Amino acid sequence: MIDDQLYSFVYKGILTDESLDGCGRKSKSHFGTEDSLRLERSLSYDLLDNDRLSTAKRMSYVYTAIHAFENMVRSLVTKAMTEAFPNDWWSKVPERIQKMAKSRMEEDAKFRWHGARGTDPINYCDFGDLSSIIVTNWSVFEDVVGNMEWAKGVLNTLEKSRNIIMHSGTLANEDIERIGMNIRDWIRQTG
Repeated sequence: MIDDQLYSFVYKGILTDESLDGCGRKSKSHFGTEDSLRLERSLSYDLLDNDRLSTAKRMSYVYTAIHAFENMVRSLVTKAMTEAFPNDWWSKVPERIQKMAKSRMEEDAKFRWHGARGTDPINYCDFGDLSSIIVTNWSVFEDVVGNMEWAKGVLNTLEKSRNIIMHSGTLANEDIERIGMNIRDWIRQTG
C-alpha cells in the first residue's frame, strides 16, 4: 500500500514536471545549482545586500558574454598573428603594449601565492590593446575583419560596456542589447 502511494506521488511529480515544461516553463537558472550554492556559501552571500546581489547576478550574464568574447578576440589575434609571423609575432605588437604586458607579468610573478592572468603576454593586454594590435597589423586581419573602422567601432563600443561591468557598474537594457548585437555582428564577420 505504501509503495503504491509512493509510486503514485513520484509519478504525479514527473507528469507535473513534464506538463510545466510543455507549457513553456522557463529553464532553471545557473544560479541555484549545487556548485553555485557552494560558491555562494564560500563568498558569504548571506551577508550581502539582497538588492545588490540581484543586480549583480543580472550583470553576471553580461560579464560572462563579454569575458567569453574578449577571450575569443585574444584567440583570433593570437592565431592570425602566429600564422603571419610564426617565429616572433609578439615583436610586431606596438612597443607600449609590449612594455605594459611585461610590467604586468613581472608584477604577477611577485605574488606566486595568487593565480596569474595567464602565461602569454596577450593575456596581460587591455581589451583596447587588442584593437591596437589589429590596426597596427591590418594586413594580417583585413581578410578576416574586412573593415578597420567597423572593427575599431565594435571593439570600442564593447570596451565601454566591458569597463562598466568590470568595475561593478550596471548597464541599461539598451546597452545589453547593443552588446549582444555587436557580438553577433563580430562573430558573423570573423567566423
